[in-house]
Amino acid sequence: MSDPVPNASIEQLGEIFRNHDSFVIMSHVRPDGDAIGSQIGLGFALMAAGKKVRLINEDGLPENLAFLPGSEKIETPPAEPLDVEVAIALDTATKPRLGDNVLHAASKAKVLLNIDHHISNPSYGDLNLIDSHSPATGQIIYNIITALGLPLPAESRDAIYVAVSTDTGSFQYPSTTAATYEMAADLIRRGLDVGTINSKTYDDHPYRRVELMRALLNTLQLSPDGKVASWELKDSTRLELDLRPEDSEGLIDIIRAIRGVRVAAFFEELPDGKIRVSMRSKDKSVDVCKIAMQFGGGGHSLAAGIRMAGPIGEARAKVLAAVEQAI
Repeated sequence: MSDPVPNASIEQLGEIFRNHDSFVIMSHVRPDGDAIGSQIGLGFALMAAGKKVRLINEDGLPENLAFLPGSEKIETPPAEPLDVEVAIALDTATKPRLGDNVLHAASKAKVLLNIDHHISNPSYGDLNLIDSHSPATGQIIYNIITALGLPLPAESRDAIYVAVSTDTGSFQYPSTTAATYEMAADLIRRGLDVGTINSKTYDDHPYRRVELMRALLNTLQLSPDGKVASWELKDSTRLELDLRPEDSEGLIDIIRAIRGVRVAAFFEELPDGKIRVSMRSKDKSVDVCKIAMQFGGGGHSLAAGIRMAGPIGEARAKVLAAVEQAI
């Protein structure tokens, strides 16, 4: 194996920001709160510093994050490559996870920056800042903005908070640090309306999400020893309930919270027949990233994902066997 690529310093990123005028900021397919929040957070800081910035994502803006000020700037990639100097990938563990259309749109950029917190990230950028100890990419973005003295407009403030809140299970996961709380306190001092933003993030779901939960509960299985909980979503259910990708966001935490459960797994049948697997571990001795990597996936030790061949029954059996072996 080749030696790991050394991380760029925040000052090196600052030089790139100072020496270039046009940027495209990208994140992974099926973007979550950390992906979108990081894009808006860095994007609006650079715009406030006088830079030209485009925010693109293969799947556009999820409906559940449309409340974020500045989210209207998130667009799907244009057909022609953008005339930009710098491309920045945020919260994206591998380059293909950006999506073909996004990569094509960013293909004219002279420099690729890769900023992420996934331990499995292979440092695919020209400059890389990978901090696997950070609970969210949003917290890395906050550190970059404050260390470089970049502007932190209201759009960045709110987006960074949502990025970190959603990726830490509302500041509950073990990855949450004192610096995470200090960051949140600083954002509140800067005018963040914490009650309103938490309400819009966690207490404003469409009815179809509740119908989805009912469908998932009907597929719930608990292992005989009570240590592994799993459920599945068939593509036919997605069509029947007219679901969007973001509707399942965070639902795995319901089965993760069952007393005695050490690993929770969510199996989802995609329209192309592939199976998307999400895993959460409550036990530091069970590393779900290592399990995911057996199937070509990756992520963090307590939260990881896979895309694998179907059918869903076979995928579920294979992954659960690997989970049981790890336990």
